[in-house]
Amino acid sequence: MSGTDAPAPVPSKGRFARVVAASVAGTTIEFYDFFLYGTAAALVFNKAFFPAGDPLTGVLLALVTYAVGFLARPLGGVLFGHLGDRFGRRRTLSLSLILMGAATVAIGLIPTYASIGVAAPILLTALRLVQGLALGGEWGGAVLLVAEHGSPERRGFWSSWPQTGGPLGNMTATGALAVLGLGISNEEFLDWGWRIPFLLSAVLVIVGIWLRHAVEESPIFLAARAAADPAHGPAPIGTVLRHHRKQVLIAAMANVGEKATYYTFSIFLITYLTQVVHMSRGAALGAITIASVFQVAAIVTGGMLADRFGRRVCSIVLAVLIAVWALAGLPLVDGGQFAVVTIVVVIGLTLHGLIGGAQTPFFAELFPSEVRYTGASLGYQLATVFGGSLAPIIGVALLSRYPSTLPVALFLCATLACTVIAFLWAGETRHHDLRDIAAPHEAGKASARA
Repeated sequence: MSGTDAPAPVPSKGRFARVVAASVAGTTIEFYDFFLYGTAAALVFNKAFFPAGDPLTGVLLALVTYAVGFLARPLGGVLFGHLGDRFGRRRTLSLSLILMGAATVAIGLIPTYASIGVAAPILLTALRLVQGLALGGEWGGAVLLVAEHGSPERRGFWSSWPQTGGPLGNMTATGALAVLGLGISNEEFLDWGWRIPFLLSAVLVIVGIWLRHAVEESPIFLAARAAADPAHGPAPIGTVLRHHRKQVLIAAMANVGEKATYYTFSIFLITYLTQVVHMSRGAALGAITIASVFQVAAIVTGGMLADRFGRRVCSIVLAVLIAVWALAGLPLVDGGQFAVVTIVVVIGLTLHGLIGGAQTPFFAELFPSEVRYTGASLGYQLATVFGGSLAPIIGVALLSRYPSTLPVALFLCATLACTVIAFLWAGETRHHDLRDIAAPHEAGKASARA
């Protein structure tokens, strides 16, 4: 697109507030559904859908289906990115929310293994795949809708708000199961009680759709569609793979350290604390829940810092601080003292929130409008596979051989080194105009004409 076009109009405060609220609500609901599955997989699904002589085998089988959701997220990024770049961000986000809610409610209705045999785990795995596809399309669209509506000067701050949906959704899912567990017996919970939070997703999705229905389409997308109708151009994924491979690689490398940080200080640490340190699961989850509150505030703060100091400086400095804290802080949990564990997790997830918020606008600033949804989603979700799903798996594998946090801390440092390299490679993107980011081949033609 030409940089001579008139600036995209900035919406009124009321309209922009609806955009931000709808994006935060949508990501919170989708992460609620996604993380609800993970919690239920450890508590219920091994008994309801994967009965085995060895209880640990049932848990492992249940967690395999949990990982399927992560593997599907890049596919969802491509699928919904295509729809979002062709037909608009708003409608695509509503579709992803409906798909996630339908899959989650369906999980709450699946008969158990005792009722329908092997069909039960097959249906569960298929619906988990649908959840992953839906979440893969949610994050990119929610962030882009805010980034493309807001002012460039505060793009980092406002773009970071949808990122809070991760910890908010996780806290909501954990809280729903915890409250339910207090009201009914363990037998009732295992028999039918666990289904209630899944069925509750239908109500949450209706609220989310209502909020998104009142949101206007991105003005930058509308301008791009007016300039060149994306519905009749080349497929966005084809354009991304031909002309934006470098940007996708940079996006994935930049985010892999952030993702590994989160899953190290949450999923892996819960395993380490309960299996090696022999801390109670309730205490370990309590520390994570307390830390999540700080994490939410840190995400927004990270976006503010990125606006003031730049995406590159903030991300590199924070990556180094996280590496130092991983090496120094993780060994402190070996004593199993709740206060110490909580401090370690609070600092770890606070640093994660800061780097997550600081990075959020960076992904939108790498790609031109006509392929921004596809490119940003693909790069981000690839990082989720390697830094998210693999981090706890590698951590547990290392734990089985080395009953220490040091190898895991070193692995985390390696992923953070990828983040540093990516930002050094990409340079600063804070001043990029989202209406005027050209594809490499277009930039080359412009230089030749000059």
